[in-house]
Amino acid sequence: MGRTSTYLNFSNQTEEAFNYYKSIFGGEFLGNGISRFGDIPKMEGAPELPEEIKKLVMHVELEILGGHYLMGTDAPDQMDFRISMGNNVYIMLQPDTREETKSLFDKLSDGGKIEQELQEMFWGDYYGSCKDKFGVHWMFACSAK
Repeated sequence: MGRTSTYLNFSNQTEEAFNYYKSIFGGEFLGNGISRFGDIPKMEGAPELPEEIKKLVMHVELEILGGHYLMGTDAPDQMDFRISMGNNVYIMLQPDTREETKSLFDKLSDGGKIEQELQEMFWGDYYGSCKDKFGVHWMFACSAK
């Protein structure tokens, strides 16, 4: 079943923020807990990540109220990501099928800006992101094959 989540981008404070949210809402971090940039498989020809980036949070997920999921990442300047009002929060859509994912992506990116084309990712999802014509940021992830 599909779901909608809120995705938060932080300037190197994700772990602190999510430990704070966990202290308020309870529960445990989902999946493998906190995934770090250092967990990314090395890609051929890609430069080695600096140690200070390797320890930053790549992804963390916490169920809060009523089946709503709060997700987050660090957005390091060294990876050319600049946090500003508007790009610090994404609405994460996780449709049931790749067809639905592609349809929603195409509709929401129409007249807006594609940030990352939909594509197969190393963690197994069909993933992409865009900003719609009103400036709202959207992420899409489908785990169905």
